[in-house]
Amino acid sequence: MMSSLDEPTASEATPHLLIVDDDSRLRSVLKRYLVKNGFLVTEAADTRDARAKLKSLEFDLLILDVMMPGESGFEFLTELRKETRVPVLMLTAMSEPPDRINGLERGADDYLPKPFEPRELVLRLRNILTRVPPPAAAAEPVTLLKFGDCALDLKRGELTRHGALVHLTAGEAALLMALAQRAGEPVSREALSAYSQFSGNERTVDVQITRLRRKIEPDQKYPRYLQTVRGTGYVLKPD
Repeated sequence: MMSSLDEPTASEATPHLLIVDDDSRLRSVLKRYLVKNGFLVTEAADTRDARAKLKSLEFDLLILDVMMPGESGFEFLTELRKETRVPVLMLTAMSEPPDRINGLERGADDYLPKPFEPRELVLRLRNILTRVPPPAAAAEPVTLLKFGDCALDLKRGELTRHGALVHLTAGEAALLMALAQRAGEPVSREALSAYSQFSGNERTVDVQITRLRRKIEPDQKYPRYLQTVRGTGYVLKPD
């Protein structure tokens, strides 16, 4: 818990924070204080909730508790670091040196024991955000995938061959777009089934793939662009 609520100071920036803690009262009090200090704050009651929020939102920093029902903050951080370097400050009652070392070894950027001074938390958050390098300029998004004589317009969802529009059924278009969004990566039949309109029918995916090959491949018996990945599903390999 916070030991006091001092008067907040103004902040010019508005970083987006995610508080992951099973203590709803602490989350609520902490959110109010951080918002007054110029932060945008989202709450998560556990690591499962946090994962859902991370899939749909971008955060500048996570405030992460350790002792939570189910998956602990330590376990969550280990998995998180396999995917992202988003800064993490661990805020926990586990204050012994081995606990702090454990958190830092797993990739935490800072470790603050409870109870804590709110102003110290804000200073630590700002220090972390100051150290984090600004994100690199985003590359221009790919809008056209080419494979052989064909090209797929990712904005329009249209396939052309030799510049002429190729007719696709709704199912074929959905399947091709799902593969294009993960071009070069194997995608399972189950995932393709969920992406497209024939959810739950993986056999229909195979049928649609066969039809797509007729429209894309120079020789559908030896597919070059729409390949089968044994034991997994399919992969689209553009030029």
